[in-house]
Amino acid sequence: MSRRNPKGREINGVVLLDKDTGLSSNAALQKVKRLFFAKKAGHTGALDPLASGILPICLGQATKVAGFLLADDKRYFVRGQLGQITDTADAEGKVIKTQPFEHLTDEEIRNAVDHFVGDIKQVPPMYSALKKDGQPLYKLARQGIEIDRPARPVTIHNIDYLGY
Repeated sequence: MSRRNPKGREINGVVLLDKDTGLSSNAALQKVKRLFFAKKAGHTGALDPLASGILPICLGQATKVAGFLLADDKRYFVRGQLGQITDTADAEGKVIKTQPFEHLTDEEIRNAVDHFVGDIKQVPPMYSALKKDGQPLYKLARQGIEIDRPARPVTIHNIDYLGY
């Protein structure tokens, strides 16, 4: 195959990419597409740039199943920071409020976390990979632009609290 073909080559399959933090899902997708010189590629749902984890990338004919994978349930492993609120609601933001948490018992924290299990409405944070008119919200937020974000239905099937 010639690498001079600007349209790429026909290659079909799914690559399970272990995306590192700091890289957008689209940047990861473009790297894989160039690496395989693929004509067609797509991912199965964006991970925020701060998130690391498995990002399934579909190549060629496999892009036809990407929508099914996008709509399927996903599993996340989360590490949080108790007692701090940042201006971006993530680990990169400036701490704008601190409060003590050492007095909380494991049981109290577990009970608070359990309230998120089930069908909930979630207002997406501005610092997220969700898009508005094709632009990721985190890019708008970095420009100082805040838009109205309606609450979206989210189902959390299970939370395993491991402690702090």
